[in-house]
Amino acid sequence: MTDTRDCDEPLKGFGVDIGGSGIKAATVDLRTGDLIGDRDKILTPQPSTPDAVAEVVRQLADNAEWDGPIGITVPAVVRDQVTRSAANIDSAWIGTDVQELFSRHLDGRKVSVLNDADAAGIAETTYGAEEAKSGPVILLTFGTGIGSAMLIDGELYPNSELGHLPYGATTAEKWASSAVKEREDLSYKEWAKRVNGVMLSYEALFSPQTFIVGGGISRKADKWIPHLDLNASVVPATFRNQAGIIGAALAVYSGLQP
Repeated sequence: MTDTRDCDEPLKGFGVDIGGSGIKAATVDLRTGDLIGDRDKILTPQPSTPDAVAEVVRQLADNAEWDGPIGITVPAVVRDQVTRSAANIDSAWIGTDVQELFSRHLDGRKVSVLNDADAAGIAETTYGAEEAKSGPVILLTFGTGIGSAMLIDGELYPNSELGHLPYGATTAEKWASSAVKEREDLSYKEWAKRVNGVMLSYEALFSPQTFIVGGGISRKADKWIPHLDLNASVVPATFRNQAGIIGAALAVYSGLQP
């Protein structure tokens, strides 16, 4: 990943993080990983078809008066700039050429599209917790689903999608996402018990030395991380729910196109 930290002047980028419930965007200082100004958010359109979502991305760029390159995350596997899955968004995304889609809606400007949790992983390894930069690490983002980024010495293994692994009679994210906590009105302790079971299964499969937990609910990490009982250490993500935006902005600046 390109080193951006050798000068005091802001180096501006723009990132958009597409989620199942909301689409968030901000201008980013690529030297520090800090947001420049306020984050903007628009509810994800329903149905969340590619063209409908791309129009929201255009609106967010217009709101920010940004006409440069845009990094964009999607809750999907992205290979060769084609979405190969659709998690918590419309199934029409499967097989979509995202370069063509977003370039068409954004007047042909440069874009880079990547998995949302992978973008968060890139942000954390570049600007965030030291724990993200060495050894085997799994970053998990808890939201509408459970996103994952698998890291080894700061290098990303893309498109891991651990939230889709079977868990009991269901899948990990259908059992322990933060959306499930809200939907079933679980206490933090009740929800943490579910999260712990899921993370134990990841620990048994991959033996990480550290879990980094992100997503909006990581703002309340003190209410549930103490209830986890794992061999690996667990730390909250430095950038909480902004990591996807930051990683997306860095990806397009660096020319990353998975």
